[in-house]
Amino acid sequence: MTPVLEISGLQKTYKSRKGVRRALDGFDMVVETGQVHGFLGPNGSGKTTTLRTLLGLIKPNGGRMAILGRELPEHLPEVAGQVGAIVESPQFFGNFTAWDTLSLLADAGGVQENRVPAVLEVVGLRDRAKDRVKTYSLGMKQRLAVASALLKEPRLLILDEPANGLDPGGIREMRSLMRTLSEAGMTVLLSSHILGEIQLICDSVTIISAGRRVAAGSVADVLAQNRSTTIRVRVEPGIDLLAVAELLRSAGAPQVTLEEEHLMVAGVDRPAWITYVLAQHGVWVAELSPITADLESVFLSLTGTAPVEGANRQVDQSALAPPKVSAEGGWGQ
Repeated sequence: MTPVLEISGLQKTYKSRKGVRRALDGFDMVVETGQVHGFLGPNGSGKTTTLRTLLGLIKPNGGRMAILGRELPEHLPEVAGQVGAIVESPQFFGNFTAWDTLSLLADAGGVQENRVPAVLEVVGLRDRAKDRVKTYSLGMKQRLAVASALLKEPRLLILDEPANGLDPGGIREMRSLMRTLSEAGMTVLLSSHILGEIQLICDSVTIISAGRRVAAGSVADVLAQNRSTTIRVRVEPGIDLLAVAELLRSAGAPQVTLEEEHLMVAGVDRPAWITYVLAQHGVWVAELSPITADLESVFLSLTGTAPVEGANRQVDQSALAPPKVSAEGGWGQ
């Protein structure tokens, strides 16, 4: 079956006084039919540029794009009626009702009037259809935006940050709506910063960084392919964590990150090695726990946006001295 969306080698450059900036640098993406596909990337990575290029709002400098098997941008008029999209924040006239808003959009787009009550039912706004939009919560306005994108009964629905600014209840409603649309046979391309939601709702993901694809596939595959052995390490109270981190790094640990009360050690094949190294220096381990990677940690690792804590702290080498046993048998320093 032909993928709903195919992008290959997509390029977009901008010229400025500082030179040429590559917003998209050979970007690739494939979205299969019937999926909810998550499109992830940090600010400035090229997500919105990609979506605007797909919709003909930006002209690319190179590469290939296709929707429903039709090459873009030359065949965009042929497939535009089968694509619904919300890119960036939707705006509505506050004094119009939801019914008025959708009726005007349906008329402008040549859509039958009976689609208005149908989409209001789908997004759960039927009972508030005659209320003015200015009385709506942010979540209701987002659902109205989705309703406007559904008027054409699209085969592909593109949503750019649909949960922006929503409270947990609104996010849950949006998640339920996306799943309902997918189960009805619609393909959804969902751009979002809420990575926990992406992991819950999406069948597959593409991660973009600096205009290039850095990961793609089912959520399970992306997690498996990028999962590293990460161990949470706690030591006995009174030991300087930064000094312990430096000790592990000097012994060969590939990645050691300081948290508030523990260390995160990645890339070590045998967790027992950590215990061995610290024991050689008289440092007692209080906890050694493997951490299961989630989509957020994989995203931060792939895009290089993970914070580094404790970078400016000074190492107190005396803190690595082994703890002493007092005459009473308790721990002393």
